[in-house]
Amino acid sequence: MSERVVSEEGRRRRRPTKHGTVLSEELIVGTALRLIHEHGAAALTVRRLGSALGADPSAFYRYFRDTDDLLLAVADELIGRTLRGWRPTGEWRADLRALGLRMHADYQAHPQAALLICARVTGRANETRSVETILGILRGAGFPDAEAVRIYHVFVDQTLSFAALDAATLALPAEVREAEERAWPGTYARLPADSHPHVAATAAVLVAEMRHSAYPAALEMMLAAAAARLCRVHAEEDG
Repeated sequence: MSERVVSEEGRRRRRPTKHGTVLSEELIVGTALRLIHEHGAAALTVRRLGSALGADPSAFYRYFRDTDDLLLAVADELIGRTLRGWRPTGEWRADLRALGLRMHADYQAHPQAALLICARVTGRANETRSVETILGILRGAGFPDAEAVRIYHVFVDQTLSFAALDAATLALPAEVREAEERAWPGTYARLPADSHPHVAATAAVLVAEMRHSAYPAALEMMLAAAAARLCRVHAEEDG
């Protein structure tokens, strides 16, 4: 269906839809993100999009080849939101920390979408800007190119893995999520010390810890490991 995609100028709808809006790629992406947030993957159909936009479903193909093409645009939009809300400080650990936490938070704000897009590569403008930005932070900090790429890979995959994991929890039905949360104080905190001495000894800390995402702690561990590696690089250069 790629032959149905036309130039940006040719895409522009000259008349408003029946809802009084003028179609655009941005409007379609925003509407898709809202529908996915409300209804999950099942919402991503041309018919539903047309209904939500108040437009003939066929108008969709003036902007996207198919719904997968739209999904990549949604993924790229979330990356763009992260970048637009982030400001560099010039200190590499602080910059990566802020970028990672913001990225994770933006995906948690849209858990249904995160489940669909965390494993995708968009190849679009915001993603390429993100790759350039992160590699620039690492190379600017003094990491050799091979190390910069390796740390970039770990940083992004770790962030997206936790985003998908935590999104899966948030996407559970409320009663299921609540039942799982109750398992920590209701089951683990009550295990006897004679059969589970380590769980019993750490029960209070374990219950408190498991209420939250492990991503911030994992991020700090990754940054500390990267900093240690950078120190070794400098030592090797000086030696």
